[in-house]
Amino acid sequence: MPQPPAEVLLTTASVERLIRAQHPDLAAPVRPVARGWDNAVYRLGDTLAVRLPVRAVAAPLIRNEQRWLPAIAARLPVAVPAPLAVGEPGESFPWHWSIVPWFSGTPASAVDPQARDDIAVEFAQVLLALHTPAPSEAPHNPVRGVPLAARAAAVEPRFVDSPRLREIWRAGCDAPTWPNPPVWVHGDVHPGNLVLRSGGIQALIDFGDMCAGDPACDLAIAWLGFTATGRARFVEALEGAYDPHIWTRARAWAAAIAALLADADDAWLRAMSVHAVAELTKL
Repeated sequence: MPQPPAEVLLTTASVERLIRAQHPDLAAPVRPVARGWDNAVYRLGDTLAVRLPVRAVAAPLIRNEQRWLPAIAARLPVAVPAPLAVGEPGESFPWHWSIVPWFSGTPASAVDPQARDDIAVEFAQVLLALHTPAPSEAPHNPVRGVPLAARAAAVEPRFVDSPRLREIWRAGCDAPTWPNPPVWVHGDVHPGNLVLRSGGIQALIDFGDMCAGDPACDLAIAWLGFTATGRARFVEALEGAYDPHIWTRARAWAAAIAALLADADDAWLRAMSVHAVAELTKL
């Protein structure tokens, strides 16, 4: 699926103006570093970044991050981009935005899957710390953390040329749903949202899809990010932590994400799709 177009035009100069107008004490050189489907990220000096929605659909997601990430950050064993300063809508930009820490390191998407296997156990512990009961007012996400059957109409057409992935997806839909109260879910767990440092994980980033629900979608990284070796370590580290059917649902989520990203604009997303399909369809 190609990246949706931005609905606002951001430039280095316009971001600098926003910072000078609302947070002049944090003003520093600005440079663009990333444009995702929903947000743009600019480096702010050496230690900060600016995260701004580029589509209206993402505007409430930034507000979710601003409200909930500080408490989540306090209990995770790795860093997360909890906002250090909040930007308000203004004449030059229509939505809230955030100034967050910049995490130096290497994206896990930039290393070989075999190297990512080394962090499988550590990342299992990160997800255990995240997947705790969520309050009733936690955000709902219609495309993450929900029963797989709720996504069937949108997802199944992606499998027109992939009968094996369709089979995996339908097995997940047929499996029992999450039997427990909703837990916190990251919603977009993949190697591009993990920052590595020497010897382990530096940060888990991009909580735009965070919600309360079934954590199976987060566990799809077992196929999106690891080889069979890392996946075995990951599953073993989480043994007994979830309901017995979670891996069937997680595998279905991995199939859905792999199919979605098969024609992504970004080469590394397509590469992740190819890797996941290979892992999912191994005999």
